[in-house]
Amino acid sequence: MNIGKLRLKGNLVLAPMADVTNLPFRLLCKKYGASLVYSEMIASDAVIRHNRKSIIRGLTCNDERPLGLQLLGSCAQVMADSALILHETYKPELFDVNIGCPDYKIMKHGCGSALLRTPAAIRDIITQLCGSLDVPVTAKMRITGNLDETLKLARCIESSGASALSVHGKTPGQKYAGTSNLEFIKKIKRELSIPVIANGGINNEETAKHVLEYTGCDGLMIGRAVIGAPFLFRRISHYLDKGELLPLRTFGETVDDLLEYCELSRKFGLLTYSDFKLKCQWFVRGGENVRTVRKKINDAKDLESVIGIVRDLKEDTSLIQKTPF
Repeated sequence: MNIGKLRLKGNLVLAPMADVTNLPFRLLCKKYGASLVYSEMIASDAVIRHNRKSIIRGLTCNDERPLGLQLLGSCAQVMADSALILHETYKPELFDVNIGCPDYKIMKHGCGSALLRTPAAIRDIITQLCGSLDVPVTAKMRITGNLDETLKLARCIESSGASALSVHGKTPGQKYAGTSNLEFIKKIKRELSIPVIANGGINNEETAKHVLEYTGCDGLMIGRAVIGAPFLFRRISHYLDKGELLPLRTFGETVDDLLEYCELSRKFGLLTYSDFKLKCQWFVRGGENVRTVRKKINDAKDLESVIGIVRDLKEDTSLIQKTPF
């Protein structure tokens, strides 16, 4: 799949997710087959205020390239100015515009899915970004409840200069519930000449194959299903290529991924008690007989205690992997 001048080796993309897609997690997804990874959404107004917590979300390294940084905002000039700061700092291969976040706290400021109500603002943002940067600009949108309106928005994004469009097949009102509307995605793909990437509800190999074939999209963007399960990228990639399911992983292999996440976080100065504790809960949720372990992790009072609990899991033969990820 090609996005502007960027040539990707495959067509599986890691979705940008707040508090999830930091550098260590992106590296795991890249290791297991993600062709392109996106950062957590970065608030453009915070970047121009030089807020370190926001800027550090773009922290990168050569092993995860290519990288896309996703911008959140509603003002074209502010977003362009923030993109220039981030581009100078991290040199990402592309920038993405968030037109899909359904969180009320985001939408009340006119950002995320709220932009779906203001096509003129979308046009201004993408036009300004494309004119300010020498790397591709993409967008990630949700559908509205009306097909004609959704197609009009998609055409607006393309005509404004976007090099690719990711489409989450749920409305903002659905948030993460319900099913993804593949018919809308299919018709957007037929309407546009730029690459269209399908997103929403892709949580296993068979679904991935069905979505790709039914919509005719150029690629798949996978989000919530890989939280705590980066190996899903390898499973889907293998299934699309070979038509066969990989064997069930052991619980120990999942623990190895979690320990690797810990070491990567330490390496890049991102290892914290709260983040690692949360990631532990995500990674072990696919196991059988893990209720006691999850309680131990939840009750742990410091980082080293959490790490010790995770290391002990390698020796616990009573824990069985229940999901294939």
